[in-house]
Amino acid sequence: MLCLSDSIRDDDPSVQRLLCTVEEAPPLPALILAAWSLARVLAIHLVESVLAERARRPTSWPRCPQCGAGLRSKGFVKRQVISLVGPLQWQRRVGRCPQGCETPQVAPFDEELGLQPHQRTSGELQSLGCALAVFVPFATAATLLSWHSAASISPRALWGWVQAAGQRAMEQLQAQLQAVAQGQLPTEEPLAPELVAAPLLLGADGVMVPFRPEGGQPRGKTAWHEIKVGVLARLGRHRPRRGKVVARLHQRRWVAVFGPIDALQRRRWLEALRQGIRQASQVVWRSEGARGLWRLFDERFVD
Repeated sequence: MLCLSDSIRDDDPSVQRLLCTVEEAPPLPALILAAWSLARVLAIHLVESVLAERARRPTSWPRCPQCGAGLRSKGFVKRQVISLVGPLQWQRRVGRCPQGCETPQVAPFDEELGLQPHQRTSGELQSLGCALAVFVPFATAATLLSWHSAASISPRALWGWVQAAGQRAMEQLQAQLQAVAQGQLPTEEPLAPELVAAPLLLGADGVMVPFRPEGGQPRGKTAWHEIKVGVLARLGRHRPRRGKVVARLHQRRWVAVFGPIDALQRRRWLEALRQGIRQASQVVWRSEGARGLWRLFDERFVD
């Protein structure tokens, strides 16, 4: 640790100031926050160093989609994104068509990193922002994310991340539903050994959820719509220290749809396959008396 501190002090005066702050912070909260700031700066140096080393490796250039000629390097160009640890900068090779075609410049290293053209924030920062937006309003989530990443994140940017993530999730779901319809079974989710022989419990119901009449706008009277929900879980048993054995749900999974009941059926069957319904020793269906829900049971489980 001392050797690392001495090396950092000589190489980067800004890090030296952070080290002094850590050493001089008297209360524990101030010490931890100072150490966190130092850790983020060190993480930025580490990530940028790795990116610079990878960017210097030989580049495999694709061919021009218009004329078929191999693209050629036009030199190194700077790239910057805002990440969970802070702003990251590095340089990577960009290439163009040697025949002068109107093909946009290509950066193979960006594709290797999973970055899209003009992307300004990294994926892990967007994922954390989307997770926060599930539990709190966009403005609150943006503030919390800005505190954590030391970057200014706007509620509108966070809203855009959620829309893009939702679109990708729907595309992935549609591809999985289509695969199941064609007879391709999804990969089953692993089960703990003690749950392999446990019954698989299935259920479905409808709940009323308030919606805004105008998307993204709080104006107008609240509109209530039914969301159809399906639940899947393994029914296990638990014995407390004192008392009799009680039932307990394990590995609970949910599916929901804002649409027709048949759409719920397809999603619920996909998740049931993931949860090992074909190998389950016992399958239990529980639902209220709604005819539509019991029709789902009759169509899938009754010969």
